[in-house]
Amino acid sequence: MKAAAVTTCRAGRLRVHVLSFLVWLAAVAAVAVLFRHRAARFEILGLAQGQAHQVAANCDGRLKTIHVQLFERITRGRELVTINTILDNQTVQAQLSTAQAEVQHLTAQLAATRQRLLAEAANLQTDKVVSLRRFSADMENARLGVLQLKTQLKTDQMLLEEQAVEVKIVRSLVEQDAVAPYELQKAEARYATTAKRIEENEDVLQQAVRDYIEANTRLEEFAGIEPQHPAVDIELEIIQKAITVQEKRIDELLARTQPLVLKSPLDGVVSFIARGPEEAVMAGDPILTIVAARPAEIIAYAGQDQLKHIRERMPVELARAGEPTKIATSQVVYLGPRMELMPERLWRNPNIPQWGRPMLIKVPPGLELVCDEVVAIRGL
Repeated sequence: MKAAAVTTCRAGRLRVHVLSFLVWLAAVAAVAVLFRHRAARFEILGLAQGQAHQVAANCDGRLKTIHVQLFERITRGRELVTINTILDNQTVQAQLSTAQAEVQHLTAQLAATRQRLLAEAANLQTDKVVSLRRFSADMENARLGVLQLKTQLKTDQMLLEEQAVEVKIVRSLVEQDAVAPYELQKAEARYATTAKRIEENEDVLQQAVRDYIEANTRLEEFAGIEPQHPAVDIELEIIQKAITVQEKRIDELLARTQPLVLKSPLDGVVSFIARGPEEAVMAGDPILTIVAARPAEIIAYAGQDQLKHIRERMPVELARAGEPTKIATSQVVYLGPRMELMPERLWRNPNIPQWGRPMLIKVPPGLELVCDEVVAIRGL
């Protein structure tokens, strides 16, 4: 009886050991299958790509201010840089002076024409024609006055900037005892005189604009109830066209004196700044680069032996490195038409170039990626 009991106990322990071994063997097999399955899940690598925009100057000028910092996150419409489009203020001043002289010439010509028309109106024996000519001449006179004040005001503003620089320089020289304080007083007096003249001319310009609007309104009201005399229109047409030409020319010159502000075309991050303040730039010169804050697509490459498994709109799994690994589903949107050289980062051996057929995969919502991050891809 005792021997039988010992035999039974040994058989029981043997069964327990065998069962434990079988469980362990099954666990090892399951782990091996899982690792093999995991290794086979991601057979293609791709790069997350976001939109990149290079901001370049569209005209010649000098960088005045860069409003953003490297790697700063910005929004669409954010001011990026300010460019002074005029490198030589003296040239613009000369052009404005020429335009102002032409305006004065047209003013004199208009006055002579007005006198002649008034003289002819006396022979026409009609109050209607006289009134129409008077209203037309008054309107054009007011128009010319506005143009003349605008050019004079801009010229004084540019002069004021130069005098401000002069005051700064003279003040520095006085501090160094290089010049007498009297020179600083003279420079400040010139600056104050110009500033006062600008302030007065701005008020005069506002009044001149109001006078022009009122004169034009009177002319339109009168023309609406009184027939225009053909001779008056013909006489004034030439001067009116000449005034329009000078008006557009002055507006163009004034627009050129305004700094050019370039704004961001997209939400993103400043990834590169190629220029600095006060640097001269030519049209087309790159200034900075903006990259989208989040990549919108993944570019992957299928090898020669994988082409038969790849098709458009096929579902795929995406995984990024990290703890824990994040997995998301998406689909192949487009396939490239030919085999291309893969980016060096995706080569298995950095010394052996690899080729593959490119495919475009959209980044699904919820998968947080960084531009140029490597993503693992497997077809489902």
